[in-house]
This record gives sequence, structure tokens and C-alpha cells, in this order.
Amino acid sequence: MRWYSIGLVLALGAAGGAAAQCDPGEERIRFSHVTAETGHPKGEAALLLAQRINEDLDGRACMEVYPRSSLFNDDDVLPAMLRGEVEMAAPSLSKFGAYTSQLQVFDLPFLFEDILAVEEFQYSPEGAALKLSMEGEGLIGLEFWHNGMKQFSANRPLQMPGDAEGLVFRIQPSAVLDAQMQALGAEGVPMPFSAVYDALEAGEVDAQENTWSNIYTQSFHTVQDGVTESNHGIIDYLVVTSADWWNGLDAGLRDDIAQILLEVTHERNRFAFELGELNKIRVRQDGSTIRALSEEERAAWVAALAPVWDQFRGEIGDDLIAAAERAEGGI
Repeated sequence: MRWYSIGLVLALGAAGGAAAQCDPGEERIRFSHVTAETGHPKGEAALLLAQRINEDLDGRACMEVYPRSSLFNDDDVLPAMLRGEVEMAAPSLSKFGAYTSQLQVFDLPFLFEDILAVEEFQYSPEGAALKLSMEGEGLIGLEFWHNGMKQFSANRPLQMPGDAEGLVFRIQPSAVLDAQMQALGAEGVPMPFSAVYDALEAGEVDAQENTWSNIYTQSFHTVQDGVTESNHGIIDYLVVTSADWWNGLDAGLRDDIAQILLEVTHERNRFAFELGELNKIRVRQDGSTIRALSEEERAAWVAALAPVWDQFRGEIGDDLIAAAERAEGGI
């Protein structure tokens, strides 16, 4: 699998403007997300998707992108989508717990070796089927978008699992992530992505877990003691839409949007890893301490969090977990 250079990421990072003035007769597609518009894998992918739709489908469809929770945050966007107030979004996979238990597989700690293992699983029959796991709830998943592997940070060094004991971590609303923090002797507090920096700065929470791109673009590292490169989980997104809206589109237009989305997904997912590595460099250049884990230290974290797998094995399903375990990485 080919990965592109950081220089190319930077060169293509500023795709054209995402907003569009829809003409009469065009299908208006509002895309809501919570991250930075540029310099972040999701923001960059949304920009390119809008550019492609607004150019290739001019006269038939137009897309407007609303970044940084300017339309809805990830906690509100799915109910809004079911009400017809937004057409597309790309929430983190942890945000779908109210609609399906199967996507919880992505929250299991230390399941995937790296982002290539994640992608291999997502393109397996078992992984691809997850996109339709919420159709009965009125939602259809279209494509998986990458962000990257998660790292821990706190207001004190985190080198061994015991270092997390007693800390309050911001987490996404996920029963698996809550159980993960309990296994560490910590407390997990769900809160919107847009509120995390202020909560860390004010000391309302002590710690968080996120990707290099999220950490850098939201400046989390500037209000933490350092970052532990744990690679203990992933943050990926599912581009999702309302089943009613999607199935109600003209078949030809629906196929064209799906093809453009597929092409954008392949292109931008190639950049997510490189962009994460670039943002890791930026975190270090800002003066933050990045702590690596030795093999023994990593094994201690794996052992501490192993009970989480057993706790959710019944909900997620042994077959699905086994399919994810079979995926091989190798960046």
C-alpha cells in the first residue's frame, strides 16, 4: 500500500473552498463535522469531497461543509440527521453506541497494530458489513475515514498503567472507553470534542486520549505534561447519512455521489498517516515531551486493559473480534 510524502500532504492540504451557494434545482448536501477545516484528516477530506461534488456535479448537487461544530457537534448530529437537518457527517466510530453495539469493536484497547490493520479489517466482509449495521435505525454508513492511532496525555507522566490511577480522563461517549478507564483506576468523563481544550486548561479533567492530528490541531499538548505514544486504540470516522435521504435520491445522482466519495476516501486516507506523523513532529517542535513505551511497559498496559475485551465480547461478538484480530498491519 502506498503512502504519500508529507510534502505532498502539505501541497494538497488547502483544497478549494467548501461552501457553495446552491442553485435552484440542485440537491443541497450539508456536511457537519467537529474538527479543524485544514491540517486535520477529516477536515481535509471534507474539503476535497465538497470541491469534487461542487465541480463534478454542478447543476445537480452542491455541498456545504460546516467545520468545528459550527452546525452540530458529534453528540447532536445523528439525531439532527434523522430529523432531516443535515445530510452528511463523519462522527468518530465511538459515537454510534446508541445505534449499534458492533462498532464498539473499534474501541477495544490494543486490538489493532496500526492503521493499516484497521483498514484491512474495514475492507474485509465483516468490516464492510458494519456500514449497514444501523440501517434499521435510519442511518447508512458510506465510507470509513482514517484519523490515526490514539495516544494518552495527562497533567503528569504516564509510563505505566498505575500512573493513570485517580486521574479524570475526557473520553468519547463509549461504554468500552469508560470500562477502559475503570480498568486503569481512572474516571472517564464524556464531553464534546469542542469542549476538551478548555476543560484541560481549567483542570476540569486531568487527561485525554487522542490522535496526533487531534492533539496538535486542538493544542491539547500545550496544557498537558506530555504525550505517551501508546498507540492503544484508534480514532476513525464513518461517513454517515440518513437512510431516508440517501434512498430518496435519484439513483443516478446517488451513484455519482457514492463514486466521488469512494475516490475521495481512497485519496485522503492515504494522507491520514503522513499527516499524523507531521503533527507528531509539530507537537515535539512545540516543546512537548513525547514518551515512548518499552516492550515491557507496553505489555503492562495490554495486561491491565485485557479485562475490557472479556467484558464486551458478548455484545460485540467473538466472530467480529476474531476478524479484526486477523487483520495484519505493517506501516
